[in-house]
Amino acid sequence: MKLGCNIGLKNSVSLSVIALFFSCNNTLKKVQDLDSASYQPLSIAEDINTKYTDSGRLTLILVSPKMVNFTNREFPFYKFPEGIDLTLFDDDDNKNTVTSDHAIVYDQTNLIDLQGNVVLTTSTNDTLFTEQLFFDQKKEWLFTNQPVKFRTKDYITNGVGFDSNKNFTNAQVLEVNGRIFIDE
Repeated sequence: MKLGCNIGLKNSVSLSVIALFFSCNNTLKKVQDLDSASYQPLSIAEDINTKYTDSGRLTLILVSPKMVNFTNREFPFYKFPEGIDLTLFDDDDNKNTVTSDHAIVYDQTNLIDLQGNVVLTTSTNDTLFTEQLFFDQKKEWLFTNQPVKFRTKDYITNGVGFDSNKNFTNAQVLEVNGRIFIDE
């Protein structure tokens, strides 16, 4: 009787291990299928030149050599792996430009995440240099918490962080750690 019990226990352990193995294999396959589908872009476009308007007024021009569309994801976005040129028009239709090595536009939040060698030049030739800059399209606000160098007509200001509206009427460098007066 004792021997029969041991054989039954061995068999049920073996069956459990086999069931667990097949169950894990099936789950792993499902996860891999889901994973590979979500990493595939919905579309890829080249030579992008998109104009955004608000109430019939041009507000933004986005130019990029390549756009990869990942709007098939749970948190949809567009990726610009080869750089981006943005032209932002303020309320007086002054042209301000931003360039970066790459960018991501998040659909649900209306944020543009500009990354790598970001250069923002205002219509008055003030220039911001940083490695990352966000543009909130809904609030029309630019910001970063990265180190920045901001050059105006009179000063070069170094700091960590930057905030500004799209008109640059209240642009400010945060956590200033250096300021140089320019005497030309």
